[in-house]
Amino acid sequence: MNYAPPSPPANLEAFSFDNSYARLPQQFFARVAPTPVAEPWLIKLNRQLAGELGLDVETLEREGAQIFSGNRVPEGADPLAMAYAGHQFGTFVPQLGDGRAILLGEVIDRSGQRRDIQLKGPGQTPFSRRGDGRAALGPVLREYIVSEAMFALGIPTTRALAAVVTGQPVYREQILPGAIVTRVAASHMRVGTFQFFAARGDMASVKALADYAIERHYPEVKDEARPYLAFYKAVTARQAELIARWLHVGFIHGVMNTDNMTISGETIDFGPCAFLDVYDPKKVFSSIDQFGRYAYASQPGIGQWNLARLAETLVPLFDEDEGTAVELANDALGEYGAIFQRHWLNGMRAKIGLVTSEDGDLDLVQALLTAMHQSEADFTLTFRRLSDSAGEPTAETAFKALFASPEAIDPWLRDWRARLSREDKDPAARATAMKAVNPAYIPRNHRIEQAIAAATEDADFSLFEALVDVTARPYDDQPGFSAYQAPPEPEEEVQRTFCGT
Repeated sequence: MNYAPPSPPANLEAFSFDNSYARLPQQFFARVAPTPVAEPWLIKLNRQLAGELGLDVETLEREGAQIFSGNRVPEGADPLAMAYAGHQFGTFVPQLGDGRAILLGEVIDRSGQRRDIQLKGPGQTPFSRRGDGRAALGPVLREYIVSEAMFALGIPTTRALAAVVTGQPVYREQILPGAIVTRVAASHMRVGTFQFFAARGDMASVKALADYAIERHYPEVKDEARPYLAFYKAVTARQAELIARWLHVGFIHGVMNTDNMTISGETIDFGPCAFLDVYDPKKVFSSIDQFGRYAYASQPGIGQWNLARLAETLVPLFDEDEGTAVELANDALGEYGAIFQRHWLNGMRAKIGLVTSEDGDLDLVQALLTAMHQSEADFTLTFRRLSDSAGEPTAETAFKALFASPEAIDPWLRDWRARLSREDKDPAARATAMKAVNPAYIPRNHRIEQAIAAATEDADFSLFEALVDVTARPYDDQPGFSAYQAPPEPEEEVQRTFCGT
């Protein structure tokens, strides 16, 4: 069905755009307008985020269905699809780009930070290849739920400003309701953005992109003797910390291609992502990850592999001498492992209640993880129940009950208690500190699937709303919502997740 072209820009005061990416050379993007949809209506507006962005919340409540569907383009927007390439499951694709996303523009939020506002699912772009440029309702709800949960967990992430249904179907393996999510990010520059130009031998554009990324995200490196090397090191450090924090909450991204790794250090593209139920370092949920490339425990290594691909694009900027430049790149990449390990171990210390460091801490952490794996203990509940045990020894019963052989964890508990005894910290204060890093609530996979099914099959968004509300306070005990802490029953287990593209 053909629809009328987009209406002229809406004269709305909800947005105040300042579109710096659109001022880069034309080869960085393609200007394209959203394709109007039939009968959009607003599922949800993130009022808190809208306020943070300095947007007119009341206007968005009234006009949101039209704005966030792309039917009305706000005044000052400069819609474009970004160009990028990427390694997808290890295979390089020289042209990907925003095939089902359109960047409306950028706003300066109330804290003075520049933020992208992007529609995901608004129709075809020059990068769509054979795709329809649309999104189905399920992936839109998944991205909204998980990205907002990640924000509440304190993990750098893109965020969801709004979700709308389009009033028209999309065609995948079956006919599904169409929807669009509005995504907010510090920026949408990716490793693959640099690869796009490097693959074409266009080092002038690589340099221009690096200069832009430095100005936008890492201005502190501009005065370094080797600013591009310092930029690379800063990106590496952010990614190492980000992936460590994923592991702390049992998060599996599912599709860590280079076009899904941001330069800003935010989690992006919540396609087949999932959270661990039982602890399994080799766990994979994504239906397209048939060989476990992006398994839970493989994510740190893949992060380093992706950063090596970024280094390949930047090497000519590190030094005029190729040999020196390569040596500098290898040295910088070599720092990744130590940075990741430091963040990961410090985070794991906090999860088991340690405030000082000792040489045996890594062994203590690994011993617990091994016991969890052997007993198929629930990842989230294990650490939450351990938090209770730190404040009240009688709570150990609930902790031990998570293990197939409760008595088998007794030796570890004795070692843990002995380690705690060497620190001067009040037990109640320790338990409180542990609960601040060990969530009671995550968006469990079966709960997400239940919310998607209710919305898709019955237009019932109550489960979606409840899950968004509960996971907005992941570290708080929420009386009356204990069911959202529970692992799935066997018949509820989710073994496979899907991109939905």
